[in-house]
Amino acid sequence: MGNRTPLYDEHVAMNAKMVDFAGWDMPIHYGSQIEEHHQVRKDAGMFDVSHMTVVDLEGNGATDFLRTLLANDVARLKDEGKALYSCMLNPNGGVIDDLIVYYMRPGWYRMVVNSSTREKDLAWIMQQSKGFDVQVLERPELAMIAVQGPNAVDKVKAILPEAAEALSQLGVFFATEYEDYFIGRTGYTGEDGFEIVLPAAKAAAFWRSLADAGVAPIGLGARDTLRLEAGMNLYGSDMDEDTSPLEAGLSWTIALEPAERKFIGREPLEALKASKPANKLVGLVLQGKGVLRNHQKVIVSGVGDGEITSGSFSPTLGKAIAFAKVPVGTEASCQIEVRGKLVAAHVVRAPFVRNGKSCLPESI
Repeated sequence: MGNRTPLYDEHVAMNAKMVDFAGWDMPIHYGSQIEEHHQVRKDAGMFDVSHMTVVDLEGNGATDFLRTLLANDVARLKDEGKALYSCMLNPNGGVIDDLIVYYMRPGWYRMVVNSSTREKDLAWIMQQSKGFDVQVLERPELAMIAVQGPNAVDKVKAILPEAAEALSQLGVFFATEYEDYFIGRTGYTGEDGFEIVLPAAKAAAFWRSLADAGVAPIGLGARDTLRLEAGMNLYGSDMDEDTSPLEAGLSWTIALEPAERKFIGREPLEALKASKPANKLVGLVLQGKGVLRNHQKVIVSGVGDGEITSGSFSPTLGKAIAFAKVPVGTEASCQIEVRGKLVAAHVVRAPFVRNGKSCLPESI
């Protein structure tokens, strides 16, 4: 038996198929992964993401610490509640984890990191915090529920009517507090919605309230196809400790200015940028029928070989799509080795889908 979130019994009651995910018993689907995917794109769905790790950083040195720890620069966060996506790098410039950090008020930041990297993340953060006036506090007493989809905001407002006005005014990539709820207008699907952190003791009742409001439960299977369509990286697949963010399509998360900011991994990134990375992360769309899978070989004529890092069938597009690590000279097309045969694919720029609509060129 693995770790269980406060919503485990709710998943079982809703007939979820439970699987092991990074040591947690989590729902992969509640009957149909495809239907759950479409539910989020067309209406609203809810995800149990309580296995994610919430970490609060408090103290007068919190800003200086995070400016050292992260490749992106929290000094950019001028408004209370604003969030920032960043990679946390090792001294070689590889990605220890990707995360979201919220600036809540002077002396208090909240980070949400991946469950599969919890132990190494916490150990690294604690090690690097030495010498800074900052307290690192994991918050295992909290649960986390994501509500995503074009109708997600209205349905959450109906459940929390006293907070409705504040939620209406909450900008994308901002968070606010309401009673003991921490509500961020963030997500991992390419749709509007919230990620809500709340006391574990209240999670089951809130989950049932969402269900009563017509918000369907969504498993990890649909979460993966939704994030891939939205062009969002998955740690352990699209990047890891041996991958530079420059080669993982994440150069936009690196703040090299101001030049005097010394963050962990900066020098290797600058050296790689100067020498030019050998590989890049691209989107692929299969020409014809079939499914693209992780680790399939990508062949680019006259350029070299690469590998699919994340591949799946896109329910929204009705096509097979993927992320792939390929040589930098890759341009408009390539071939994928599938069961000993070569199949053609278009090379595209992510995202594939945004707010339920295709982002692909009309010619594809």
